[in-house]
Amino acid sequence: MGLGEFFSIACAITWALAVVLFKRSGESLAPNDLNLFKNALTFMVLMPVVLVVDGWQVSAFTAQQWGILLISGFVGIGLADSCYFRALNILGASRMGIVASLYSPFVIVLSVMFLGEQLALWQYMGFVLVLSGVLLVSYRRKNAEITGQQVRLGVIFGVLAVFLNAVGVVMVKPTLEQAPFLWAVWIRILAGSAGLLVILQLRGRLIGLRQRLAAHHAWRNTVAASLLGGLISMMLWLAGYKYTDASIASVLNETASVFIILFAWLILREQLNRRKLVGVTLTFAGVVLMVAQ
Repeated sequence: MGLGEFFSIACAITWALAVVLFKRSGESLAPNDLNLFKNALTFMVLMPVVLVVDGWQVSAFTAQQWGILLISGFVGIGLADSCYFRALNILGASRMGIVASLYSPFVIVLSVMFLGEQLALWQYMGFVLVLSGVLLVSYRRKNAEITGQQVRLGVIFGVLAVFLNAVGVVMVKPTLEQAPFLWAVWIRILAGSAGLLVILQLRGRLIGLRQRLAAHHAWRNTVAASLLGGLISMMLWLAGYKYTDASIASVLNETASVFIILFAWLILREQLNRRKLVGVTLTFAGVVLMVAQ
């Protein structure tokens, strides 16, 4: 196992644990508020680390790299994570973990469109399998704990979150290979935080943010989830893309869905049924086909 592969699997485990903790935090904190707190905490903790490890290397970035990092951060952190938290609140951790399996197919398809990579026939078949797994886990029986309308809304937000995340990472990959790594991570977080402030201001929710945060009580889960999901897993995630191919890293990231389902069952006591297990099996089979050489 290479360095990139190790980072990608470690990212999957830490992100899965963060998702379960975010689920608890999201019960009393709105998605945009939770996302902004996550980014702000990560921003402050990472800044001294960046200066110690990489030094003052802002001048090492070209204007184009700055633009790519800022847009990637706004799309992949500001917008994508807010959609993710909204979907997580609606679907629950285990369902969202399976919807997130669309991530590597999106990365590969976008790589074909914008990075000149090619897909074989069996890889298109793999994409169909992944979609089948997501549809299976989204199916609602009449006695399910959430309504069909809620499931559809959650899946829409979940798919949008995964797609925007994939756009952000495909966009930033060439820059990660050339620029100081920790500075690139920090700039993306800066862009995501700034974008969220603008969104909250436009929605009229910036006023009262302090009161909403003060009324939140699950701070232990929120801080732990923010450090795991906003800092540690993001650094592992981007490091995986820096040191191995995007297709390989994205597929190894998919193992997070298994860990999410496991952690949700152990910690949140979410139901683990046959349909979810079949959905995971289909998505993983599809992922394997999509990265087959």
